[in-house]
Amino acid sequence: MDLFEEVIKLRREGKRGALATIVHTNGSIPSYESSRMLVREDGSISGTIGGGCVEAEVWAAAKEVMHAEAPRKMTFNLNNEANYDNGLICGGTLEIFVEPILPQPVLYIFGGGHVSIALANAAHAVGFAIGVIDDRESFANRERFPMATEIHTSFEDAFEKIKPTASTYLVIVTRGHKDDMRVLGWAVGTSSRYVGMIGSKRKVLSVYRALEKDGISPEKFTGVHAPVGLDIGALTPEEIAISITAELIAVRRGAHNLAHKSVKAEQATTTSVR
Repeated sequence: MDLFEEVIKLRREGKRGALATIVHTNGSIPSYESSRMLVREDGSISGTIGGGCVEAEVWAAAKEVMHAEAPRKMTFNLNNEANYDNGLICGGTLEIFVEPILPQPVLYIFGGGHVSIALANAAHAVGFAIGVIDDRESFANRERFPMATEIHTSFEDAFEKIKPTASTYLVIVTRGHKDDMRVLGWAVGTSSRYVGMIGSKRKVLSVYRALEKDGISPEKFTGVHAPVGLDIGALTPEEIAISITAELIAVRRGAHNLAHKSVKAEQATTTSVR
């Protein structure tokens, strides 16, 4: 089995994994430098780095690497110790690099205005695939969003076709409260990694209250980033896009203390420019 083909397959399917590679050896070990083992998020493996207790420890570390989305280097001194007797009694040292295999994050931007264009450019530049949704074809098109891999001109069509995962990020910047509310009502019921909505604290609260009257539990809104973006004093569409992109990166990289805020936070500056 070609492990690199398996890595490509995982990414295409939107699934996670971790690739463990022996990067340095010294002395006698039961494998060879550049041996690799792929660990999938369901725990299954392909390839081998020699078997035994070392492989078991690397398997456990691989699960942690997937979760943390950060690589790890592991060193093992195999000095004929009995606790490594599952096929690995030897007198060598090996170093193993474990790196996460992650699907490309996808950002779906609901709204095709000035902020959306700036956000699509900024997020695409830092590695996000881009999808754009607006019910106006004059706003959601290839001329305005040449970097987009998906463009939808119907909100309902988008709700049906988009299947959010842990690698999906949703930003709501439509042209009005009614559409924002409709999209947010759908978004909080998905498995998206991130949901953010533009607007003042007052606007956000009014949207929440309206959705609660429609039967959506208040707990659904606890993970919503609204007002969207880090509070950097942004005023222009480009500045607002940078503040949102910075928050997306913070969530992606696990800087939760920086990224997470509730509607109780001070009103951000991303209030009215669409």
